[in-house]
This record gives sequence, structure tokens and C-alpha cells, in this order.
Amino acid sequence: MFAVIKTGGRQYRVVPDDVLEIGKIAGDVGTIVQLGEVLVVGGDTPVLGTPTVAGATVAAEVLDHKRGPKVIAFKKRRRKNSRRKRGYRDEITVLRITEILTDNAKPSIGPRPKREKVVAPAAEGDEAPAKKKAPAKKAAAKPAAKKAPAKKAAAKGKSDKK
Repeated sequence: MFAVIKTGGRQYRVVPDDVLEIGKIAGDVGTIVQLGEVLVVGGDTPVLGTPTVAGATVAAEVLDHKRGPKVIAFKKRRRKNSRRKRGYRDEITVLRITEILTDNAKPSIGPRPKREKVVAPAAEGDEAPAKKKAPAKKAAAKPAAKKAPAKKAAAKGKSDKK
């Protein structure tokens, strides 16, 4: 089963367990949000909305709020000594689609539990010795270089041109 949703002025085709980045929406990380503008619900018998499907929503878990790539707007008017540089980054929400709901159903799947890092317990006496830093090497003093004798200037005289 798939659905076509509209959010932030864009349309997305989604299936359960899809991860997608959309424009920023309200919701804390780890909560379930419902996206109500469902344009199409597909499957064995697709349902087209006019303009939206009545009673259909898409439940999604908020994974992260972040900022998109930097976009630079640079304008130059040649020969006029006029340049403008302006940049911005879009605010993005990362979602994981949990389920596609029809007939005003409520989400049945909650947010996934966070994975905890597993730390292996250290056995007594088997602790790894801490590595010691080697002392910094001092730069060896270079002996004073002997100056090479300057080249003698050529004698200024008449050249042997004929």
C-alpha cells in the first residue's frame, strides 16, 4: 500500500518504513505526527481524492530536525561595481513513515525505542595500560654555515670585439 501526501507545497509518494526529508513541521524528536493531506491511497483498489481522500492520514515518526545544504544567491551587475552575496539553509524535518491510515483510524504503532550503546564490561586486572606519549624531540641546532666567498666582479675593460 502506498499514499501520495502533500506537505510544505510538495507532494511525496510514501510507503511504510520510508525515510524522507520534508520542510520543517512541528513535533519533537521521537513523537508520532499525522499528515492529513492525502491525495491518493494506492493498493489493490486505489482511491483518488477530490482534492484529498476523506478520512485518510499518514502517521510518521519524527527522527530529526536539521538544516539543509547551503544555497548561495550571488548577483553581479557587470561593469557597475555591484555585487550581492546572500545565502540560506532550509530547515528540514526527517520522518519515518510508520503506517497509512484510512477511515479516520488512529495510529497503532508507537515510536521505535532508542538503541542503547552496549559497553562490554572490563574484567578485573585485564585493563589495557594507558599509552604514554613519547617526549617531544628537540630540534638539533644546526652549525653555523660558512659563507661562500663572493665571486669577483669581471674586470671592466674593453671587450674583444672587432
